[in-house]
Amino acid sequence: MVRRGHVRRSPGPRPHAAEGRCEAVIVRREPKYVRRRRIALLVVLAFLALMVLGVSRLVGALAGGDAAAAPALRPAVTATAAPTPSAPTIPVPTRSPAEPQGAPGPSAETALVRVQRLTGDLAPKSVVASAQGLVFAQNMMYKHTVSAFRADGALLRTIPDAVDLAGFGITGHPGTSRGAPVEMAFSPDGKHAWVSNYAMYGKGFGPEGLDTCTAGDGTETSFVYQVNTSTFAIEKVVAVGAVPKYVAVTPDGRRVLVTNWCSADLSVIDTTSAKEVARIPLRGQHPRGIAVSPDSGTAYIALMGSDRLVRVDLGSASVSDYARTGDGPRHLVVSRDGKHLFVTNNGDGTVSKLDRVSGRVVKWVRTGKEPRSLAISSDGGAVYSVNYESSTVTKLRTSDLSTIDQVPTEHHPIGITYEPTRKAVWVACYGGSILVFDDSRRPVA
Repeated sequence: MVRRGHVRRSPGPRPHAAEGRCEAVIVRREPKYVRRRRIALLVVLAFLALMVLGVSRLVGALAGGDAAAAPALRPAVTATAAPTPSAPTIPVPTRSPAEPQGAPGPSAETALVRVQRLTGDLAPKSVVASAQGLVFAQNMMYKHTVSAFRADGALLRTIPDAVDLAGFGITGHPGTSRGAPVEMAFSPDGKHAWVSNYAMYGKGFGPEGLDTCTAGDGTETSFVYQVNTSTFAIEKVVAVGAVPKYVAVTPDGRRVLVTNWCSADLSVIDTTSAKEVARIPLRGQHPRGIAVSPDSGTAYIALMGSDRLVRVDLGSASVSDYARTGDGPRHLVVSRDGKHLFVTNNGDGTVSKLDRVSGRVVKWVRTGKEPRSLAISSDGGAVYSVNYESSTVTKLRTSDLSTIDQVPTEHHPIGITYEPTRKAVWVACYGGSILVFDDSRRPVA
């Protein structure tokens, strides 16, 4: 028992007593030197705490901000950037084979099976595929556009034909001018497309061209566009003749050749300077189709207003008679080995096979009424002709010109191309559609 006025010898509090109360009793009874030591210790501890806080703040300041505020700033400094929204998914038209298909095979043994019908804002005069799987359809003055498709049928971009010619250094046509995309050709590397405009519309343009025109009748000249196939922008504009139609790029990529329907000549464009470097009279009416020799030195031109083809030496710009294939030769393709040419004869309803060196007709065959454009398979085993008034596609074996297949299309098929990455044939129909045929598989036995 603790008596009042006496100090308990034990340093600890009394059992079951409140800690504060016992501590108060003990502190009141501590000697002065003990209290001084306790106070000194507290002062030292407080000083050390202040030093630590000061160092922490200093480190934070050197790191770029107040250490106390660092948790609030840290997300802005260390957080990764928000992910860029992904590009919208481009819808792919449904693939729907109309008939069973067999095993894969070479084009000389396969059968055409319609798998897609593409529609929308289309009025295609021509359709052309690149080796890299891009397909362009030219919609003339009916839509004033070029439609760019992926090989699976997805529409990548609709390219307007409107240009500010002054921005390309061309005077006399202020404001916006519009074209009429009719034909095109890809550069060998697929990076550019060269598009011809049947006519131009806007300030300063004269009479619009017509298919019934003749050389020297005053029909207004036109332009060819160079389109970047990555950005789909019109990058260059080149003046050519009146009513430019077919376009071809030489295999070496150095020249673009354009047949001018109304001025009856051939424009030669240098691809490096993007300028017309020659315009060659072709000694015949209504030139259209062009084929170029594998060495890029010779062009073969179909004069649709006759029954003739002419040969143009691109080095000397000389023109000579080459072949007579039938009434209204329109389109030409070169065989993959370079030994033969194939020609559609619109007036005769035939396709001709020629020896390329001599121009001799090796064989001809009837296909349908008014065969227009031609395409050739990537392995060279088949050519395909669209028959405008028969509304059919005829597939011919290149070795002997025998008919492998013939399929119906919609009204007035006018353009055709072979898309090599999927071994598909695309057919442009004037009524506003593109039909896609798979030609990669043999018929079912």
